[in-house]
Amino acid sequence: MSELLTEKVVRERIGKRIAREFMDRNCRMFINLGVGIPTAVADYIISNEIFIQAENGMLGVGPVATGDQVDRRLINAGRQPVTETPGCCYFDSATSFGMIRGGYVDATVIGAFEVDSEGNIANWIIPNGKQLGVGGAMDLVSGARQVIVGMQHTSRNGKPKLVKRCSLPITGYAEADMVATELGLFVFENCRLILKEIAPEVSLEALRSLTEAEFEVSEGLKIMNV
Repeated sequence: MSELLTEKVVRERIGKRIAREFMDRNCRMFINLGVGIPTAVADYIISNEIFIQAENGMLGVGPVATGDQVDRRLINAGRQPVTETPGCCYFDSATSFGMIRGGYVDATVIGAFEVDSEGNIANWIIPNGKQLGVGGAMDLVSGARQVIVGMQHTSRNGKPKLVKRCSLPITGYAEADMVATELGLFVFENCRLILKEIAPEVSLEALRSLTEAEFEVSEGLKIMNV
């Protein structure tokens, strides 16, 4: 199950699934990718209609740069070297956050320490942990039209990250629209958490044991395409 998947596989699986979510919509979109697992989404976007924004002031973020592609001046919000897509442009931080706060971002993908059954998100600090601050997360969850959380299903010590009620400081209340983990795809509909897709290597019973938050199972439950 989850412990049998390497960190690389987890990252790739979540990145691919969220990328496919956007590409299947077949429409022009401006999306923001947060630090961590969400940055993997850029590696799997194949579309001339999807434009990725980095909050540090870049619109047109491409896949992670490697080898001779690396230009240390071109980085995403996680300070990873990235490539450009056609039409890429740059602007200052004030303009970047004006885009976010003004409602011009169609979707944001962020990581989280916890998401609870009410769609509350805790993603910026673990008490006594090493964090510089909340960054742009609060602006993103309130300003973007859709909020997708991409995170591992359990913490490093095996505790569920989909919980009944967040115990960590909240980034945004009732802001989560979708949660993608390596074990399933969940959506919030009418204040209910619903499982839409389940990973092929996990049973529904096992998934429930790894998920503290109560969830309903979609009548059209699908196996995740991994």
